[in-house]
Amino acid sequence: MTDVDLWSPEFQANPYPAYAALRANSPVHRLVGPMGFEAWLVTRYEDARAALADPRLVRNMAHAPKWMREQGVVSDEGEGPLGTNMLSTDPPDHTRLRKLVVKAFTRSRIEQLRPRVQEITDALVDDMPAQGQEIDLLAALAFPLPITVICELLGVPNDDRADFRSWARVFASAPLTEQGAVQREQARVSRENYLTGLIERTRARLDPTVAVDDQPNLVSALIVAADEHDRLSARELLGSIQLLLLAGHETTVNLIGNGMLALLTNPDQLKLLREQPELLPSAVEELLRFDGPVERATPRFAIEDVEIGGVTIPAGSVVSIVLGSADHDSAHIADGSRLDITRTDRGHLAFGHGIHYCLGASLARLEGRIAIGTMLERFPNMALACPPEELQWRPGGAANVFRGLETLPLRL
Repeated sequence: MTDVDLWSPEFQANPYPAYAALRANSPVHRLVGPMGFEAWLVTRYEDARAALADPRLVRNMAHAPKWMREQGVVSDEGEGPLGTNMLSTDPPDHTRLRKLVVKAFTRSRIEQLRPRVQEITDALVDDMPAQGQEIDLLAALAFPLPITVICELLGVPNDDRADFRSWARVFASAPLTEQGAVQREQARVSRENYLTGLIERTRARLDPTVAVDDQPNLVSALIVAADEHDRLSARELLGSIQLLLLAGHETTVNLIGNGMLALLTNPDQLKLLREQPELLPSAVEELLRFDGPVERATPRFAIEDVEIGGVTIPAGSVVSIVLGSADHDSAHIADGSRLDITRTDRGHLAFGHGIHYCLGASLARLEGRIAIGTMLERFPNMALACPPEELQWRPGGAANVFRGLETLPLRL
């Protein structure tokens, strides 16, 4: 049996050797961790892809185990860390909730945002110091770009983004400790209080005669859907906004940070991309696969005994599908531990698979391409400002979902 410690600094800095050992020796692995944590890790590509679409592995938080409730990952009312939303529900509720926002994230709608995303990126890069100076790329670009874009889509004042950053950090990184549970509860209360006020202010000034699809932003559209059409409850309204605002930008922060780090630590690939900028779309797909922003999918719950990879997972278990491991599986992709921006074999799981496939994938791709492409164009001599081994990775938090850096110091 292969041992793995998801919470050790060594694992968080580079989990991929441990995942390779799991794929070889214990591909469906029962893990027991701190504070009652217990989950089954699914690490091979074919198993992971099948599990993501398996209707016996549900997202409804009513099936969550005791340890998730004690840690504040699931509330006493059976809601997830961001309330009731499409990510924490199953059909038919999931289908109904996703339909309300899917039109805002179609590829054609997202492509219309390209000039605005480039404008925001250019302004942020213009504010960076002269060449030769140091910056933290996360603070200077990777965080403000996606939070500005999602705030504008939703109709949320961008001046409040500092609060969103603190809430997002707690959501993504609060540890499996008593203090972590307190942090999650405090963040939940302050976040819901803010968004409740936002909903009421938006409701007071919206025009109910305007159709849902013609409302000026997503918050007003969701309010009309709730008030006029009874298509979602008050809790679903609040939870949907939380999901879009927090989870929707966290992935892009990590895509930009992890992606830039991967290029800077693979100078042959960085050189190739500088010489052939037309490879940027292919490069972003490879960066998503190589060190993606979501290391493990949001937890699933087995509602009956489920056999995966020849192992029977008992009913009531938490199942954690390890996207980062699956995307390095040599049975699916040749030499998966090597970064290669010219790859033609695709099919990574960075945005999931099945009905919960990431709604914002097209937006994340657009923002990642523009952010990385602009940095490479504007700063041809950019380099890491510290040895890679000194970089700090954020702890995975109670749900152990995201993978991202604390900071990314660059010398421009």
